[in-house]
Amino acid sequence: MYLQRICAQFETAHIPHYMIGLCGVPHPKTVNIKPMVSRSLSRIHLAFARSFVLSIGGDDLEFESFEEGAIDLMGYIGHHGVATLKKYKYSGVDNSLITLTAFLFLVISALLGYIYSPRLDTAPPRWVHLAHGLLLFLYQTFDAVDGKQARRTNSSSPLGELFDHGCDALACAFEALAFGSTAMCGRNTFWFWVTAAIPFYLATWEHFFTNTLILPIINGPTEGLMLIYICHFLTFLTGAEWWAQDFRKSIPLLSWVPLIPETPVYGIVLFLMVIFGVIPTISSNIRNVHKVVEARKGSMLLALAMLYPFGVLLAGVLVWAYLSPSDIMRNHPHLLVVGTGFTFGFLVGRMILAHLCDEPKGLKTGMCMSLLYLPFAIANALTAMLNDGVPLVDEHLVLLLYCLYAVGLYLHFATSVIHEITNALGIYCFRITRKEA
Repeated sequence: MYLQRICAQFETAHIPHYMIGLCGVPHPKTVNIKPMVSRSLSRIHLAFARSFVLSIGGDDLEFESFEEGAIDLMGYIGHHGVATLKKYKYSGVDNSLITLTAFLFLVISALLGYIYSPRLDTAPPRWVHLAHGLLLFLYQTFDAVDGKQARRTNSSSPLGELFDHGCDALACAFEALAFGSTAMCGRNTFWFWVTAAIPFYLATWEHFFTNTLILPIINGPTEGLMLIYICHFLTFLTGAEWWAQDFRKSIPLLSWVPLIPETPVYGIVLFLMVIFGVIPTISSNIRNVHKVVEARKGSMLLALAMLYPFGVLLAGVLVWAYLSPSDIMRNHPHLLVVGTGFTFGFLVGRMILAHLCDEPKGLKTGMCMSLLYLPFAIANALTAMLNDGVPLVDEHLVLLLYCLYAVGLYLHFATSVIHEITNALGIYCFRITRKEA
């Protein structure tokens, strides 16, 4: 029966005489089998069927009879997504090279922080702060130029939007590490990433439903980044220790403030970011989505379900950090933030792709692939409780593998989507063009 199903996929197969009965077909040694090739048949299925028939003594299958177009090679984008993407106008190029260059500035900045302050709790040389500020300024400039270049050359595309927001999502992690180096935040660097990631994710979620990216007058991508690189430049003058000491010593005008326990300056900054930045932003995001869902008579619970993967990511990492016998948040902040940042980037990229391809609203189960590693990491941390504080697998290795898994998954997603979109739409990526006369 199984062989009969395989045979039904091919136009012609030469099957030995003694196997004819298994296929349930007439007696001739050469059997003509009607094609039942579907567009969902993949190369893996073809290769498996070919090897199976050869293993039972049959002749090679005539694969030349299949048209290349009969095979659906899409991984993240289906036929509906391709049809939706074709509704956009394309100039045949994409200016994502500028975005990639901008992103590399932040990678260099985070790398400098790692070299001179591996745990982000010691002061690096002052020139590092100056470099952080300049690299962030270049990132913001190139990120703005990317959009302007696309408009000048009429080369705006969904691929450009996906690439731009994808790099911005990763930038949250790398700039958090750079600022952690400047402000000597140590383990609290992770919380600075959280304060950047939550508004970013909810803004993407809001855009998914409203088709509009609404930014307040004072927002993170402009004024927020400007304040951060000003902080880098000021630290070049004051030194990183200014951020780590009690705010009453760093700011003499506030020396009179009573009752508040000794708190470093970066702790006050983190508190102000949450109160005046994160909470108002997410309140606005939820309110705007609720209006759209209510107008369309949809389900708000279904809309909120799309936040589930991000919530699980935050909860999983925090549980792991709490149970960690080696205090991964303090001793390995770079690996933790980079791994979680790339996982976050995958979630954001998957949501943006769903929006561009006009996928149905609701939880995207494919997003949960990025969360598969966390249960193993938490379970390994729990084994330390049964083994006198020693986990089954060294946590540094577990954290390194977590980082590699997240980076690998994101790179697979990014390269696959770029390949699929450029092939399906006949456009190019990583090219800069001049404006046509």
